[in-house]
Amino acid sequence: MSLEEKINQDLKAAMKEKNQVALRGIRAIKSAILLQKTDGTGNELDEAGEIKLLQKLVKQRKDSLEIYNKQGREDLASVETEEIQVIEKYLPQQLSADELKPIIQGIINEVGAESMKDMGKVMGAASQKLAGQADGKTISSIVKELLG
Repeated sequence: MSLEEKINQDLKAAMKEKNQVALRGIRAIKSAILLQKTDGTGNELDEAGEIKLLQKLVKQRKDSLEIYNKQGREDLASVETEEIQVIEKYLPQQLSADELKPIIQGIINEVGAESMKDMGKVMGAASQKLAGQADGKTISSIVKELLG
């Protein structure tokens, strides 16, 4: 079942349950899928594209959440937090920092990286290998820690 089909089913269920939090998050995903499909490129949305799309939506909301927290807007921050939780349900299970360290260390050894100069090589390989399992910010911080 594709992400779009799952979203449509969950949207119907959320409407029946009158679950406003789920409705907001699911509608945001549905909107992003529609925008992706009608962007004029004619590219189909594959599983990797779906994961990338969902990660982008979560990142946007985390950025907004950070801003709202700095400004003391708890009302808006809680909305973003709720939407993040709904969207993350559709992402694969994220790896913890402890789980990522040995994987990234293996990538560093594989690429032959020795210093921060090689961070680009490591990030490229790590981002490809860990797509959907960790966000770029987490991967970057672990790579810096291991190379530094």
